[in-house]
Amino acid sequence: MNTRIIVDSCVDFNNEVFGNEEYMERIPFKIIIDDEEIVDKNVNINDLLEKMKSSKNKIKTACPSPHDFLEALKKCKNNFVVTISGKLSGSHNSAVLAKEMFQEEFPESFVHVFDCKTAVSGADLVVLKIKKLIEEKAHNSQIVEQVTEYIENMKTLFVLDKLDNLVKNGRISSAKALMGSLLQVTPIMTANDGKIVLKEQVRGKKKAFNRLIDLIGEEGSDFKNKVLGIGHINAREKAEKLKEEIKNKYNFEDIIIFEGSGLSTVYADDGGIVICY
Repeated sequence: MNTRIIVDSCVDFNNEVFGNEEYMERIPFKIIIDDEEIVDKNVNINDLLEKMKSSKNKIKTACPSPHDFLEALKKCKNNFVVTISGKLSGSHNSAVLAKEMFQEEFPESFVHVFDCKTAVSGADLVVLKIKKLIEEKAHNSQIVEQVTEYIENMKTLFVLDKLDNLVKNGRISSAKALMGSLLQVTPIMTANDGKIVLKEQVRGKKKAFNRLIDLIGEEGSDFKNKVLGIGHINAREKAEKLKEEIKNKYNFEDIIIFEGSGLSTVYADDGGIVICY
């Protein structure tokens, strides 16, 4: 390929889908737990989860710098960049600044930065969409138009087993988390204009997953032309079961499971499941 796809580490893993393509580069976030800085590259997720559980402090993340993106852009004159939602991180701004610096030095180059407006498996699907269009030899302008529309129409839903990290990061209050735990309430979250917001609260994990499956039908249509991504954090068995149940109810073109990265682990925590389509 004479075009490269550059992503930050909101993109998760599926070696059968992504493999080790030379045309794709993943720029890692940094995860800060207490006084330790962990680069989100080949992270052992079980070790990361243990460190997150052991810490009583806020789990912080540091996005890639413009320089990080710029160095990746310099490897090719034709680039597409995909970042986590700009409402969740400064990664998108870093990529845009890198684009401006790169095109100032190489005016004849092409770079487009996509804000995926979600996280976890949503970013994976955006990358797959770009990859497919490149392989079909679509023009750059067609890729920008079609992928932008794809992002705007994407649905994101996720169910969390644990609320601890949302409390540490100030996304919900400790009082709400305690009440949710006492009442055995499982939150179903969604992405709304790039922000993570509460969709519904359901009593019990089994009911929450049944409701998650029902919401797919309520939130979308024309599934035969869509791919659904399931991102999971240390929950492969749960993801496989969910895949089968979704497959039995809806006629998606394909359903792909992705292993969570370090960044996804910080957002979704142990046992977290995220679906995008």
